[in-house]
Amino acid sequence: MRVLFPKFDKVGMPLLSIAAVALLVLESNRKLRKRVRPREERYLQNGSVAALALPALRLLLLPGMFAAARWSNKNNIGLLAMLGLPKWARYSLGFLLLDYSNYLWHVLLHKSNLLWRFHNVHHADLDLDLSTAWRFHIGENIASVPYRSGAVALLGVPANLVLWYEVLFEGCTAFHHSNFRLPYQLERLLCKLIVTPRMHGIHHSIVQQETNSNFSVVLSCWDRLHQSLRLNVPQDAITIGNPAYQNPEEQHPLNLLRMPFTQQRPWQLPDGSVPEREELPNKRQLLP
Repeated sequence: MRVLFPKFDKVGMPLLSIAAVALLVLESNRKLRKRVRPREERYLQNGSVAALALPALRLLLLPGMFAAARWSNKNNIGLLAMLGLPKWARYSLGFLLLDYSNYLWHVLLHKSNLLWRFHNVHHADLDLDLSTAWRFHIGENIASVPYRSGAVALLGVPANLVLWYEVLFEGCTAFHHSNFRLPYQLERLLCKLIVTPRMHGIHHSIVQQETNSNFSVVLSCWDRLHQSLRLNVPQDAITIGNPAYQNPEEQHPLNLLRMPFTQQRPWQLPDGSVPEREELPNKRQLLP
Protein backbone atom coordinates (compact mmCIF):
# COMPACT_ATOMS: atom_id res chain seq x y z
CA MET A 1 0.00 0.00 0.00
CA ARG A 2 1.37 3.38 -1.01
CA VAL A 3 2.37 5.62 1.91
CA LEU A 4 4.34 8.42 0.25
CA PHE A 5 2.39 11.22 -1.42
CA PRO A 6 4.93 13.87 -2.50
CA LYS A 7 2.39 16.48 -3.68
CA PHE A 8 0.30 16.10 -0.54
CA ASP A 9 3.34 16.40 1.71
CA LYS A 10 5.14 19.13 -0.23
CA VAL A 11 2.11 21.24 -1.15
CA GLY A 12 -0.87 20.20 0.94
CA MET A 13 0.88 20.05 4.31
CA PRO A 14 2.58 23.46 3.96
CA LEU A 15 -0.78 24.99 2.96
CA LEU A 16 -2.40 23.48 6.04
CA SER A 17 0.46 24.74 8.21
CA ILE A 18 0.09 28.28 6.85
CA ALA A 19 -3.67 28.16 7.44
CA ALA A 20 -3.13 26.93 11.01
CA VAL A 21 -0.72 29.75 11.82
CA ALA A 22 -3.08 32.33 10.30
CA LEU A 23 -6.03 30.98 12.30
CA LEU A 24 -3.94 30.94 15.48
CA VAL A 25 -3.13 34.63 15.03
CA LEU A 26 -6.70 35.53 14.10
CA GLU A 27 -8.34 33.72 17.00
CA SER A 28 -5.83 35.26 19.40
CA ASN A 29 -6.72 38.78 18.26
CA ARG A 30 -10.42 38.40 17.43
CA LYS A 31 -11.93 35.98 19.97
CA LEU A 32 -15.41 34.68 19.29
CA ARG A 33 -16.00 33.12 22.72
CA LYS A 34 -14.43 33.81 26.12
CA ARG A 35 -11.96 31.17 27.28
CA VAL A 36 -12.69 29.29 30.48
CA ARG A 37 -9.29 27.58 30.82
CA PRO A 38 -5.67 28.70 30.33
CA ARG A 39 -4.68 28.46 26.67
CA GLU A 40 -1.19 27.03 27.27
CA GLU A 41 -2.55 24.27 29.51
CA ARG A 42 -5.10 23.24 26.90
CA TYR A 43 -2.55 23.33 24.11
CA LEU A 44 -0.40 20.87 26.05
CA GLN A 45 -3.30 18.55 26.81
CA ASN A 46 -4.87 18.66 23.35
CA GLY A 47 -1.48 18.43 21.70
CA SER A 48 -0.66 15.29 23.67
CA VAL A 49 -3.85 13.59 22.45
CA ALA A 50 -3.26 14.79 18.89
CA ALA A 51 0.33 13.52 18.91
CA LEU A 52 -1.04 9.97 18.89
CA ALA A 53 -4.05 10.59 16.67
CA LEU A 54 -2.56 12.60 13.79
CA PRO A 55 -0.04 9.94 12.67
CA ALA A 56 -2.96 7.53 12.28
CA LEU A 57 -4.53 9.96 9.79
CA ARG A 58 -1.39 10.28 7.73
CA LEU A 59 -0.09 6.69 7.92
CA LEU A 60 -3.37 4.75 7.92
CA LEU A 61 -6.34 6.80 6.75
CA LEU A 62 -4.79 8.61 3.80
CA PRO A 63 -3.06 5.50 2.36
CA GLY A 64 -6.20 3.44 3.00
CA MET A 65 -8.49 5.86 1.15
CA PHE A 66 -6.04 6.31 -1.70
CA ALA A 67 -5.61 2.52 -2.09
CA ALA A 68 -9.40 2.05 -2.09
CA ALA A 69 -9.78 4.75 -4.74
CA ARG A 70 -7.01 3.29 -6.93
CA TRP A 71 -8.56 -0.17 -6.68
CA SER A 72 -12.04 1.03 -7.64
CA ASN A 73 -10.66 3.23 -10.45
CA LYS A 74 -8.53 0.38 -11.83
CA ASN A 75 -11.41 -2.09 -11.79
CA ASN A 76 -14.00 0.44 -12.99
CA ILE A 77 -16.07 -0.16 -9.87
CA GLY A 78 -18.24 2.26 -7.94
CA LEU A 79 -21.16 4.59 -8.47
CA LEU A 80 -19.27 7.14 -10.56
CA ALA A 81 -17.96 4.42 -12.89
CA MET A 82 -21.49 3.09 -13.37
CA LEU A 83 -22.74 6.55 -14.34
CA GLY A 84 -20.13 6.88 -17.10
CA LEU A 85 -19.62 10.59 -16.50
CA PRO A 86 -17.01 12.81 -18.17
CA LYS A 87 -13.94 13.67 -16.08
CA TRP A 88 -15.14 17.08 -14.88
CA ALA A 89 -18.44 15.61 -13.73
CA ARG A 90 -16.72 12.69 -11.95
CA TYR A 91 -14.59 15.14 -9.98
CA SER A 92 -17.47 17.52 -9.22
CA LEU A 93 -19.93 14.85 -8.16
CA GLY A 94 -17.14 12.92 -6.44
CA PHE A 95 -16.36 15.93 -4.27
CA LEU A 96 -20.01 16.31 -3.26
CA LEU A 97 -20.40 12.61 -2.48
CA LEU A 98 -17.17 12.52 -0.47
CA ASP A 99 -18.36 15.42 1.63
CA TYR A 100 -21.79 13.84 2.10
CA SER A 101 -20.22 10.58 3.23
CA ASN A 102 -18.34 12.51 5.92
CA TYR A 103 -21.58 14.15 7.08
CA LEU A 104 -23.01 10.64 7.54
CA TRP A 105 -19.86 9.50 9.37
CA HIS A 106 -20.18 12.42 11.79
CA VAL A 107 -23.83 11.55 12.45
CA LEU A 108 -22.80 7.93 13.08
CA LEU A 109 -20.16 9.06 15.60
CA HIS A 110 -22.97 10.63 17.63
CA LYS A 111 -25.57 7.89 17.16
CA SER A 112 -23.40 4.82 17.80
CA ASN A 113 -22.76 4.17 21.49
CA LEU A 114 -19.43 2.53 20.66
CA LEU A 115 -18.16 5.29 18.38
CA TRP A 116 -19.41 8.01 20.73
CA ARG A 117 -17.08 6.68 23.44
CA PHE A 118 -14.16 7.82 21.26
CA HIS A 119 -15.76 10.94 19.79
CA ASN A 120 -16.65 12.11 23.30
CA VAL A 121 -12.95 12.87 23.86
CA HIS A 122 -13.29 15.59 21.24
CA HIS A 123 -16.53 16.99 22.67
CA ALA A 124 -15.36 16.97 26.29
CA ASP A 125 -13.02 19.92 25.63
CA LEU A 126 -14.09 22.83 27.83
CA ASP A 127 -13.11 25.44 25.24
CA LEU A 128 -13.36 25.42 21.47
CA ASP A 129 -10.45 26.67 19.39
CA LEU A 130 -7.89 25.59 16.82
CA SER A 131 -6.38 22.97 19.14
CA THR A 132 -9.78 21.24 19.42
CA ALA A 133 -9.62 20.56 15.67
CA TRP A 134 -6.83 18.03 16.35
CA ARG A 135 -8.09 16.67 19.67
CA PHE A 136 -9.39 13.32 18.46
CA HIS A 137 -8.80 9.98 20.12
CA ILE A 138 -6.54 7.69 18.10
CA GLY A 139 -9.28 5.05 18.30
CA GLU A 140 -11.70 7.31 16.44
CA ASN A 141 -9.17 7.96 13.69
CA ILE A 142 -8.45 4.25 13.30
CA ALA A 143 -12.19 3.48 13.23
CA SER A 144 -12.63 5.99 10.41
CA VAL A 145 -10.29 4.03 8.11
CA PRO A 146 -12.68 1.21 7.07
CA TYR A 147 -15.68 3.55 6.80
CA ARG A 148 -14.03 6.29 4.78
CA SER A 149 -12.02 3.88 2.62
CA GLY A 150 -15.13 1.82 1.97
CA ALA A 151 -17.08 4.93 1.02
CA VAL A 152 -14.35 5.94 -1.44
CA ALA A 153 -14.41 2.49 -3.06
CA LEU A 154 -18.21 2.31 -3.30
CA LEU A 155 -18.40 5.78 -4.79
CA GLY A 156 -15.51 5.19 -7.22
CA VAL A 157 -14.01 8.59 -6.46
CA PRO A 158 -10.87 9.53 -8.47
CA ALA A 159 -7.75 8.80 -6.40
CA ASN A 160 -6.22 12.26 -6.89
CA LEU A 161 -9.44 13.88 -5.71
CA VAL A 162 -9.21 11.92 -2.45
CA LEU A 163 -5.86 13.56 -1.64
CA TRP A 164 -6.92 17.12 -2.39
CA TYR A 165 -10.30 16.73 -0.73
CA GLU A 166 -8.45 15.66 2.40
CA VAL A 167 -6.42 18.87 2.36
CA LEU A 168 -9.66 20.87 2.14
CA PHE A 169 -11.30 18.66 4.78
CA GLU A 170 -8.50 19.28 7.29
CA GLY A 171 -8.37 22.99 6.46
CA CYS A 172 -12.12 23.42 6.95
CA THR A 173 -11.99 21.43 10.19
CA ALA A 174 -9.34 23.83 11.52
CA PHE A 175 -11.36 26.84 10.35
CA HIS A 176 -14.71 25.99 11.90
CA HIS A 177 -13.19 24.82 15.20
CA SER A 178 -11.25 28.06 15.54
CA ASN A 179 -12.26 30.74 18.01
CA PHE A 180 -12.07 33.37 15.28
CA ARG A 181 -14.76 36.06 15.26
CA LEU A 182 -15.59 36.82 11.65
CA PRO A 183 -17.63 39.91 10.84
CA TYR A 184 -21.21 38.87 11.54
CA GLN A 185 -22.65 39.82 8.15
CA LEU A 186 -19.83 37.98 6.37
CA GLU A 187 -20.38 34.83 8.40
CA ARG A 188 -24.12 34.96 7.72
CA LEU A 189 -23.28 34.69 4.04
CA LEU A 190 -20.49 32.13 4.43
CA CYS A 191 -22.56 29.67 6.46
CA LYS A 192 -25.00 29.37 3.58
CA LEU A 193 -22.19 27.54 1.77
CA ILE A 194 -19.65 26.22 4.28
CA VAL A 195 -19.42 25.41 7.98
CA THR A 196 -18.27 28.42 10.01
CA PRO A 197 -17.03 28.96 13.61
CA ARG A 198 -20.38 30.22 14.91
CA MET A 199 -22.21 27.34 13.25
CA HIS A 200 -19.86 24.69 14.63
CA GLY A 201 -19.73 26.34 18.05
CA ILE A 202 -23.39 25.39 18.47
CA HIS A 203 -22.45 21.76 17.76
CA HIS A 204 -20.13 21.82 20.80
CA SER A 205 -22.80 23.10 23.20
CA ILE A 206 -23.64 21.25 26.44
CA VAL A 207 -27.31 21.39 25.36
CA GLN A 208 -27.80 18.00 23.76
CA GLN A 209 -30.22 18.99 21.00
CA GLU A 210 -27.65 21.59 19.92
CA THR A 211 -24.80 19.07 19.98
CA ASN A 212 -26.93 16.81 17.80
CA SER A 213 -27.06 19.40 15.03
CA ASN A 214 -24.67 20.95 12.49
CA PHE A 215 -22.87 17.73 11.50
CA SER A 216 -21.50 19.02 8.18
CA VAL A 217 -17.73 19.31 7.69
CA VAL A 218 -17.13 21.34 4.53
CA LEU A 219 -20.43 22.21 2.83
CA SER A 220 -23.33 23.21 5.09
CA CYS A 221 -25.99 22.00 2.64
CA TRP A 222 -26.15 18.51 4.18
CA ASP A 223 -27.54 19.87 7.44
CA ARG A 224 -30.08 21.86 5.46
CA LEU A 225 -31.01 18.75 3.49
CA HIS A 226 -31.48 16.59 6.61
CA GLN A 227 -32.99 19.39 8.74
CA SER A 228 -30.19 19.09 11.29
CA LEU A 229 -29.21 22.74 10.86
CA ARG A 230 -29.36 25.02 13.91
CA LEU A 231 -28.03 28.57 13.78
CA ASN A 232 -30.28 30.51 16.17
CA VAL A 233 -28.14 30.21 19.32
CA PRO A 234 -26.11 33.26 20.42
CA GLN A 235 -22.43 32.43 20.96
CA ASP A 236 -22.37 34.19 24.34
CA ALA A 237 -25.10 31.82 25.55
CA ILE A 238 -23.15 28.65 24.70
CA THR A 239 -21.28 26.60 27.27
CA ILE A 240 -18.78 24.40 25.46
CA GLY A 241 -18.31 20.71 26.25
CA ASN A 242 -20.10 17.69 27.63
CA PRO A 243 -22.06 18.52 30.82
CA ALA A 244 -20.91 15.31 32.51
CA TYR A 245 -17.22 16.15 32.01
CA GLN A 246 -16.91 19.74 33.21
CA ASN A 247 -14.15 19.15 35.78
CA PRO A 248 -10.88 20.68 34.45
CA GLU A 249 -8.85 18.20 36.50
CA GLU A 250 -10.20 15.38 34.31
CA GLN A 251 -8.67 16.93 31.18
CA HIS A 252 -5.32 15.21 31.75
CA PRO A 253 -4.20 13.41 28.55
CA LEU A 254 -4.08 10.00 30.25
CA ASN A 255 -7.68 10.44 31.41
CA LEU A 256 -8.72 11.44 27.89
CA LEU A 257 -7.02 8.40 26.37
CA ARG A 258 -8.74 6.13 28.91
CA MET A 259 -12.15 7.78 28.52
CA PRO A 260 -13.55 5.45 25.80
CA PHE A 261 -12.83 2.42 27.99
CA THR A 262 -14.60 3.74 31.11
CA GLN A 263 -18.29 3.89 32.01
CA GLN A 264 -19.87 6.72 30.01
CA ARG A 265 -21.76 9.22 32.10
CA PRO A 266 -25.32 10.31 31.26
CA TRP A 267 -25.70 13.67 29.54
CA GLN A 268 -26.26 15.75 32.68
CA LEU A 269 -24.48 18.15 34.99
CA PRO A 270 -22.94 16.91 38.26
CA ASP A 271 -26.06 18.05 40.15
CA GLY A 272 -28.20 15.75 37.96
CA SER A 273 -29.83 18.52 35.92
CA VAL A 274 -29.98 18.34 32.13
CA PRO A 275 -28.95 21.52 30.29
CA GLU A 276 -31.81 22.94 28.26
CA ARG A 277 -32.56 26.11 26.36
CA GLU A 278 -35.77 27.72 25.27
CA GLU A 279 -36.19 27.20 21.54
CA LEU A 280 -35.88 30.42 19.57
CA PRO A 281 -37.73 30.85 16.24
CA ASN A 282 -36.11 30.40 12.84
CA LYS A 283 -33.38 27.78 13.26
CA ARG A 284 -31.75 28.87 9.99
CA GLN A 285 -31.13 32.46 11.10
CA LEU A 286 -27.53 32.82 12.30
CA LEU A 287 -27.29 34.83 15.51
CA PRO A 288 -24.15 36.73 16.64
